Amino acid sequence: MLKWLSVSAIVIALDLVTKHLIQNAFAFGEQLKITSFFDLVHYHNEGAAFGFLNNAGGWQKWFFTAISITAAMVITYLIKKNSTQKLFCLGLALVLGGALGNLYDRVTLGYVVDFLNFHLNIHAFPAFNVADSSISVGVALLLLDSFKKPTT
Repeated sequence: MLKWLSVSAIVIALDLVTKHLIQNAFAFGEQLKITSFFDLVHYHNEGAAFGFLNNAGGWQKWFFTAISITAAMVITYLIKKNSTQKLFCLGLALVLGGALGNLYDRVTLGYVVDFLNFHLNIHAFPAFNVADSSISVGVALLLLDSFKKPTT
């Protein structure tokens, strides 16, 4: 169990350090063009993924905080129960680390710091962060794991 929680802790540390660096280097809304399709930015997301409920008046902070705490408890239980299933637990550990990284922002700042911005001409993918990336990779691993298991 410790190795899976260590993966989560590494994700949390990377997430918090990168967000801290962005907040210290960029003013809110500032952008730095890195390539023709990628910018570093400093945005705030008060909602969930892709800004869902971003302008909902504040109640969403507590709603997503409760969801994150509940998810963390369920994920921790699932890791403990299935600790020998490597791909499954790695996926869960990545989701857990990402969820807790964003939860820290939500509780301490009232919003989540996003800073990775990919775009192509006028089409842009919503800005995201290390925690969001970890959650996405973790979910992909969980899906992959679900396809490799035999059905009963």
